[in-house]
Amino acid sequence: MPSTASPALLSIELTSPQSVDGRRAAFQSLWLLVRMQHAHAHGGGSGVVRLADLRGEVSDASTLRMVVSRAFRDFKAWGLEVGWGEDLQREPRFLNAERRSQGPFWLPAAQAKRLRLLVDNRPATAAEVTSFLGLRARKAQAAGAITPPDAVHLQDAAFWKQLVASQQAARQGRLMSPVAGGNGSALEAIRLAGTLAASDFQRALVTLNEAMLWRRLGDNEQARRRLQALKKQRLAHHVAGNDYLGAMECIVSAWCAYTARDLPLAQSLLGGMAQDPARALVLRHHPDVRFEWCNLWALACRSRALALAADDRPAAAALAEESLQRFGEALAAAFESHSFDAAQHVAANMGMAAWLFDRVGLGDLPALAHDGHRADTTRRAVQWIAFSEWLCGHTDGQGRSAWNAIYLMRIARGHCRPDAQPTLAQFRAQKPLDPAAVSKLAGPLADAFDTANWPARWVDVAQARLADHQAGRRRYPGLQQGSLLFEHAWYAAHAGDLKAAEHSLGLLREVLPQLVPSDRAYFTESWNDALPAELVLEAKPPRRPSAPRKKAR
Repeated sequence: MPSTASPALLSIELTSPQSVDGRRAAFQSLWLLVRMQHAHAHGGGSGVVRLADLRGEVSDASTLRMVVSRAFRDFKAWGLEVGWGEDLQREPRFLNAERRSQGPFWLPAAQAKRLRLLVDNRPATAAEVTSFLGLRARKAQAAGAITPPDAVHLQDAAFWKQLVASQQAARQGRLMSPVAGGNGSALEAIRLAGTLAASDFQRALVTLNEAMLWRRLGDNEQARRRLQALKKQRLAHHVAGNDYLGAMECIVSAWCAYTARDLPLAQSLLGGMAQDPARALVLRHHPDVRFEWCNLWALACRSRALALAADDRPAAAALAEESLQRFGEALAAAFESHSFDAAQHVAANMGMAAWLFDRVGLGDLPALAHDGHRADTTRRAVQWIAFSEWLCGHTDGQGRSAWNAIYLMRIARGHCRPDAQPTLAQFRAQKPLDPAAVSKLAGPLADAFDTANWPARWVDVAQARLADHQAGRRRYPGLQQGSLLFEHAWYAAHAGDLKAAEHSLGLLREVLPQLVPSDRAYFTESWNDALPAELVLEAKPPRRPSAPRKKAR
């Protein structure tokens, strides 16, 4: 019968000169091996050792790659299989060796069982192992410090530089794809920050930012995976800033639910956060968290109000009032934290909410009145969106949102109120507001619409933003991309360019499967109802989903 003997044990002497099975061993290689065994034993079988754990203990940044290469040569000589990367379920023999130097490093369970740690030829105690690794000294130093062991250290400048680079790229719309001119994407920058993270707090912050990026990219599945990883990081260690991280984890989870149009779950998560004592404290005192909470709660209330407007006007009116109130609180929180980027988002949301409420018969809300009189909601909506665009232009000028253009194009053609499925002649006879008319409605904020970013025709406004997406200068997720394609098709058809309209509708067909059912329903119904019959028949739109009719997005 074949032998079933287990792999041989390895005797590791920790005292100097260090050895493995009686043969001299390089201290750095042995330190990494023992550190992986310690992480395995104290991490429930899921512990890893990161590059940052080696820096300052056995190497500096300039020699890390050499130390790792030497260590893996030694591991092979000792007959050990050692893994690397974030997937601890992979067999080490199948991993890509080119990425090995990036870490993190870990021991498979079968290999960890083979190690016998010795001090003067007797089993090493736990205290001796931590002393060999230098962990006791670090814990003692932390215990005497004012700040917790994972607190922010200013010497980690390279990490914070990459974190800023990622956030700046995200504000400029460079979420995933690299662009011309050497500027990297937000996702690239945050992953590089992950390789530089030197504390549990920094690693958790990287995971949170990754989750937020995937959510903005429209990939809820990836976002939720990173949120699960964040939860494990927070539960495994006492992480500095844990209350903030927990609050933001809850908010990003609620965003994922909102993106999936699961409004009850989104508001349940937000409501639970407000009732939790620790997170409620963060919500009260942290303006960034308060902005995120109020803005998302307002969006959920807005969607519910629009859905109820036809059947339960009192309930819809109450939700609409609450939505506008929360938008106002979000705007105040944005300015409290000096974040023009946050302020421009909520200003646009507020403007579109005012216009949508008016469209479903809720335009006489007290929040929309001025001096007791009903406001011109179109003018008010345009001015809020113009304010959003003005804020974009007064930051770095590159953070302009596609939503501002999409909202204004919807408002401009919403001025027409056509019959369903008009003929081509009826369709082209409609008179949407042109950009000059919209600029006039903006009043003192008209200078937000500069000619470089706002051409004289809506079809060119849409085309310019689509060109940015196609060239990789910006990355718009599915809903924004689909919205730009539909607006381009509508205005191209209105200008008589049916060929361009058909091309955009063809691209829209490719985007639709990425969207949740209610968003697909919005585009399909708008396609069938708002475009001329000739174009609808020619373009052959997809079958209409059975989801309830919801025009507002």
